[in-house]
Amino acid sequence: MRNVFQKTAVAALAVAFAGEAMATEWNVSLWGKRRAFTEHVEKLAELVSEKTGGEFTLNISYGGLSKNRENLDGISIGAFEMAQFCAGYHRDKNPSITVLELPFLGVSSLEQEVELSMAVYAHPATQKDLGRWNATLLMPSPLPQYNLVGLGDAPESLADFEGLSVRATGGIGAAMKTVGAVPTSMSATEVRQAMDSGVVKAVSFAPHAHMSFGTIENGTWWTTNLNPGTVNCPVVVNNDALADLSDDHRDALMGSIDESLAHYIDNYNNKTMAAWGPALAERGITEVTFADSEISAFKEAAAAPAAAAWIEENTARGLPAQELYDLVTGMIAEGS
Repeated sequence: MRNVFQKTAVAALAVAFAGEAMATEWNVSLWGKRRAFTEHVEKLAELVSEKTGGEFTLNISYGGLSKNRENLDGISIGAFEMAQFCAGYHRDKNPSITVLELPFLGVSSLEQEVELSMAVYAHPATQKDLGRWNATLLMPSPLPQYNLVGLGDAPESLADFEGLSVRATGGIGAAMKTVGAVPTSMSATEVRQAMDSGVVKAVSFAPHAHMSFGTIENGTWWTTNLNPGTVNCPVVVNNDALADLSDDHRDALMGSIDESLAHYIDNYNNKTMAAWGPALAERGITEVTFADSEISAFKEAAAAPAAAAWIEENTARGLPAQELYDLVTGMIAEGS
């Protein structure tokens, strides 16, 4: 009888250990707080858990695992399995995807931003580029065109940006230089303190970030139609962690990307943008709208030189820079 009980106990333990072995937990490094910018990751975690009956979970941390500028480094050494970062934070580490941050590309919607990003992410040169960090690009964090919130007297023309210190990364920073502004690259979490201390007088963000990181709390003006471009902030996974997933768990992850992005876009378009106008009006922030002639001159001065410089610099790095640029601009011309 004892042998029967022993065998039963052993069998029960084996089942328990098997179930435990099947469970997978991934740590996900984000920053700030839950906001429109992270809704696709939150939705991905929800869907993956649902599809696997709770066997695969994504433990999302807002700043507890790494600094945002170090997320790609953390992915490279397997400190966590998934992370979000912005290309402009470290352009030298991910030059291939900075093509998506060039100014005045003419992207018209979040949906188009997703299509362009996924096309660039799928390019072999991009995959090789991020492969240096043991990273696979999973999905973008599509953002609308950036505009500025600033302190002090509102600019009346683009000439008033001369000497203005502006938080602006990547191609947006390059564009702001052409109108005499002094761009400074800093992470989103540093911006409010920089404004409060006078390090910067204006900040370039998408609407959700202006609200989330408090620039509208002390800003006095914002630009309605500067629209110099946006930033590209992908979600990546560690290659080894991805390879170690069971087929079912990998299918649950990869098969949830489209739905997660659709949720993100719906939330941004219908909730974030609905809150943006009232948030500005409540605070009495002055709207600054530049003449079409000024915007055209700004685009002419910034777009072509920035693209030419990007192509030259990244061709020298060994990237097929012209090919990547043509891929993006060609899709935009076709109205993808």
